Amino acid sequence: MMFNEPDSEQPAAAPAEAHELRAAEVACRRGDRVLFSGVSFVLGAGDWLHVRGANGAGKTSLLRLLAGLARPHAGRVQWNGVDLPRAGDDWRGAMAFFGHRAGVKDDLSALENVRLGAALDGRALDERAAAAALWRVGLRGREDLPLRVLSQGQRRRALLARVLARGARLWILDEPFAALDTGGVEMVGALVAEHLRAGGSAVLTSHQPIALRGGQQLEL
Repeated sequence: MMFNEPDSEQPAAAPAEAHELRAAEVACRRGDRVLFSGVSFVLGAGDWLHVRGANGAGKTSLLRLLAGLARPHAGRVQWNGVDLPRAGDDWRGAMAFFGHRAGVKDDLSALENVRLGAALDGRALDERAAAAALWRVGLRGREDLPLRVLSQGQRRRALLARVLARGARLWILDEPFAALDTGGVEMVGALVAEHLRAGGSAVLTSHQPIALRGGQQLEL
């Protein structure tokens, strides 16, 4: 499939409007084990949080709580002052989650996966905009390849393109640098920095240092 060059290879930036993600004394329990407790922070526009900890400390569990994919054992997670279970469409339209489980279809092309992600969000995304997101993450020329033939790093890039195309204010990224080479790591860091400058916010887990200024640190 051939595409004309888009007017800009940059999908729309996160809306520069006030927003707040707040965690208050959040705890997570798995069976008889408490993974963590007392987690509290506030993120606004332009803020980011680096969640750190050993394997099994509960980093992914915390991100799933923040994304509204699970509920805390104790405490509250709020978006703009409203508990996540009640935040409704405002929350669903504001958050993009990037996790270990890719949530992509192996038999579909990278382009089709980006457009499918938009459709699941209730949005129409044309081929031009989907291609622009894929080009930004280094998948130019691989738009029509089924994901099953791509490397693990390229699959992660395709998922990141879905995050870009969503235009969400809050990015929740679980190990976004995993399976990426040095260039890929630098690319992700640059995209997150751009997102923050545009007024977005982000929560990231990573076992390695993150080349972003400022930010909060949370050790589990």
